[in-house]
Amino acid sequence: MRPARLVMMVALFIATLGNLPLWRALAGLPELGNTRGVLFGIGFAAVILGALLLLLALFSWRWLLKPALTLCLLAAAAGAYFMLAYGIVIDRTMLVNVLLTDSREARELINWQMLASIALMGVLPALWVWRQRLAWPTWPRQALRNLGLALFGLALAVAALLATFQDFASVMRNHTQVRYLINPLNSFYALAILPQQPVQRSGQNVEPIGQDARLSNPAPDARPPLIIAVLGETARADHFGLNGYARDTTPRLGAEPGVASLRNVWSCGTNTAASVPCMFSPLGREAFNDRKANYEGLVDVLQRAGLAVLWIDNQPGGCKGVCDRVPRVNYRELQTPGLCQGDECLDEAMLKNLDERIAQLPPERRERGVVVFMHQMGSHGPAYYLRSPERLKRFTPECRNHALQQCQREQIVNAYDNTIAYTDAFLGMAIDWLKQRQDRYAPAMVYLSDHGESLGENNLYLHGLPYRIAPPEQKRVPWITWLSPAFSQQTRITSDCVAARRDQQLSHDHYFHSMLGLLGVQTALHQPGSDIYGSCRTP
Repeated sequence: MRPARLVMMVALFIATLGNLPLWRALAGLPELGNTRGVLFGIGFAAVILGALLLLLALFSWRWLLKPALTLCLLAAAAGAYFMLAYGIVIDRTMLVNVLLTDSREARELINWQMLASIALMGVLPALWVWRQRLAWPTWPRQALRNLGLALFGLALAVAALLATFQDFASVMRNHTQVRYLINPLNSFYALAILPQQPVQRSGQNVEPIGQDARLSNPAPDARPPLIIAVLGETARADHFGLNGYARDTTPRLGAEPGVASLRNVWSCGTNTAASVPCMFSPLGREAFNDRKANYEGLVDVLQRAGLAVLWIDNQPGGCKGVCDRVPRVNYRELQTPGLCQGDECLDEAMLKNLDERIAQLPPERRERGVVVFMHQMGSHGPAYYLRSPERLKRFTPECRNHALQQCQREQIVNAYDNTIAYTDAFLGMAIDWLKQRQDRYAPAMVYLSDHGESLGENNLYLHGLPYRIAPPEQKRVPWITWLSPAFSQQTRITSDCVAARRDQQLSHDHYFHSMLGLLGVQTALHQPGSDIYGSCRTP
């Protein structure tokens, strides 16, 4: 077989069967539900085919062609499965999320349906490719053939684009998610633009900030603050009973005096890798996305101001670099009988031995105040049922299949709501722990989730869609504050004032500045207009 013929066959296979998610999305557009829509689909397939031929012509050499075709087939198979199964799209943000996923998170996504799909769409065609015997000419002649293949692909793509340009422009303008479904070119493009922004996977090579940070002078008889700042995981605001959800998923917090819940808060991103470094940054979402370097964040500024800071992680994915310069506890160090199974622990394990962990912090810092960040496992999917203990499961039956699309939506929602109910119980445990230390400290608790989650609405599952096209379910997050009477008295910040902002539109952009205001940290970085707590401090 001539190499060009093999390239043509593989490219045609990918452009048609490998792009089933794209064809499904186009079929669902009302403006394409006619004969003109069918013709547009054929023209779109020709554009993809031409682009693939143009790309693969670059690799049509004796030792490169089969590996390149194999990579395309496997990338197309994997992309098609995840886009079909969970309704996701593939862009730079999703690729960063994949690169930062650890083995434990990846295991939850593996199921027999995924393996079968990748085997049929990727592995078997790749094996067929490797069995083909190719007739290779001399390299000058092959160079001419590659040039001819590239020119043919370019001509095909341009001709098809011109023939369907009016519809093509309309669809790309009105349905921007379509461009992220072109498989596997979406993955290759995301990989090509990956270096445009620094990826914050660790705390190395960061620029310092807040070097002028210091604490306000406390009153002579004031007790040092003790703050538990809970970083929630995959919690959406509209499934909290405190925020008006039909189910009472938050009975513990609802009965607790001093609790204020904000229900119109928007995340910085739609996945942990994007949201966590952003929400701990003073830059705000737009400036953070346009940054040219990585910088220190909130945790560093609090420590630089003289506070004792501790980070406890129940997330295998870690803190994405924001905690790398402060004392921290890895999720593997949380092993507690009855609360852990294998390498996964329930969130309440973070409260065990907490006094001993705090006692190991420098005493001169503890005298100024203690801030403990707790990174939850929370509502991390798709195995929601693993995130809540059997004793606290209130909503049944729940989905116990990692392939969410195989469960009824009611079962998915039940499993997810059980995780929210457990978060409510965990936050209640944290408040009880804080109350028991009021004789030495002025305690408070702040909870804010990193992003939300899709639970089958419009056939979307999990999270990670590009921010511009992501639904509110993936972006609207809960922000809950509990202030003890001692803390309110010392800081003159009341929970009633915070609760008055219940429906005000806020975002992760306010978190950095609000935490500085809550703790009385003074620095030129602090923006009073973005500080929801400082604005509630009475004269």
